[in-house]
Amino acid sequence: MSNTHWSSVSRRSLIAGSVAAGLTASVAAASPVSAGQKGRPGRPGRAKWDHHLKSTPDNLHLGGFPIDWEPGLTMRSGQTVRVDAVSHQGFTNASIHPHDYFGAFGVKAKEVLDDGVAFWETLPERDATGRRYGGHVLTGPMYVEGAEPGDTIAIDILDIDTRVPFGFNNTAATGGVMATFYPGWREGDQGLDIPAEIPPGLPAGVWPDVRTHLYRTGMHRGEEVVFFSDDIIIPTHKFMGIIAVAPPTGEFIGNTEDAPPPATGVQSSTPPGKFGGNMDVRDLIVGTTLYLPVFQPGAQIFVGDPHSCQGDGEVSGTAVEHSLAGTFRIKLHKKVETELPWAEDDDHWIMMGIHWDLDRAMRIAVEKTVDFLVTTQGLTAPKAYSFASIAVNYHNAEVVDRTQVVTGYIPKSVFKRRR
Repeated sequence: MSNTHWSSVSRRSLIAGSVAAGLTASVAAASPVSAGQKGRPGRPGRAKWDHHLKSTPDNLHLGGFPIDWEPGLTMRSGQTVRVDAVSHQGFTNASIHPHDYFGAFGVKAKEVLDDGVAFWETLPERDATGRRYGGHVLTGPMYVEGAEPGDTIAIDILDIDTRVPFGFNNTAATGGVMATFYPGWREGDQGLDIPAEIPPGLPAGVWPDVRTHLYRTGMHRGEEVVFFSDDIIIPTHKFMGIIAVAPPTGEFIGNTEDAPPPATGVQSSTPPGKFGGNMDVRDLIVGTTLYLPVFQPGAQIFVGDPHSCQGDGEVSGTAVEHSLAGTFRIKLHKKVETELPWAEDDDHWIMMGIHWDLDRAMRIAVEKTVDFLVTTQGLTAPKAYSFASIAVNYHNAEVVDRTQVVTGYIPKSVFKRRR
């Protein structure tokens, strides 16, 4: 993740090509009601799909993006796929059966996903064979016919549904941005008033409403919500925390800038990078298109870390971790390159800056904003920088993975030709 790579201006990028003129049309075409007309009816959402990648143990990977793994499915550009995603919460601790874990919160066995239990049963074998690379459960890989390094993959997010009526959030005295390894930590900083020591006898550290919070979800006045408490109801905002392609061979992003390559030889899913990954951008919701560069034949797409609700920053270290299913249209743009993940919806182009240093991530997001405005809107660099300062909103999308993500939202409505 050299600064040269992240900050260079590529005139061969996707945003510089003729594809740019049709980007907004592609998002409009990705509305849930128009997805996959030849597919079978989506359940329970409105979208349809050509393929269904189920979260069976063979299609699930634990915390990493192995390259050239046997495909979970192979699809053509323009086709749609339904992907079942399993949250890591309750399914990645080999010492406690998922029924016991969820049961500690009053969840009945019939509410626990069978495919999650099937995955949990494979943990000993995965540990024995060195196939545990991190903490997330990932579904994939999906191969796209004809995709090669130097191409770009566009992923239209058509539909996302909850698979179970509950999710989890975690808090600790020194978790998330309060952690002692967090870049902003200084000697003498105090943790929050949350017990640091877990009482003995609590299975797998499960401490309901103190360290581990279960939140039920359901419908309220026609809207799906998180029932935070008797007095607090939060609308769901469903998205996949991880959407990734297989990374470049031999290149690794660690939790810190000087981290050595992983012993497994597989990129961990914890830090995001130019391959996408654990970006935790909360606005990658239905109606959004994500663009990722291709580094391996077939692109090899992974999806996981599903969330039903999260604020920008994800400051406690987790969102509402919640098993979901999503429907996506995958499109291949040949011989057009993009350097970093970026996205768009009906209202904004979303530029991303990724770096271990939050200030550098912000700088990169601004540089990519200027690059975009110069390349696609014909502004000069001074005018683009001025525009970025007075019209673009920047967000700390996630700040807890030690590799930080900043998003810049360029409003489309201000450009007259778009009105």
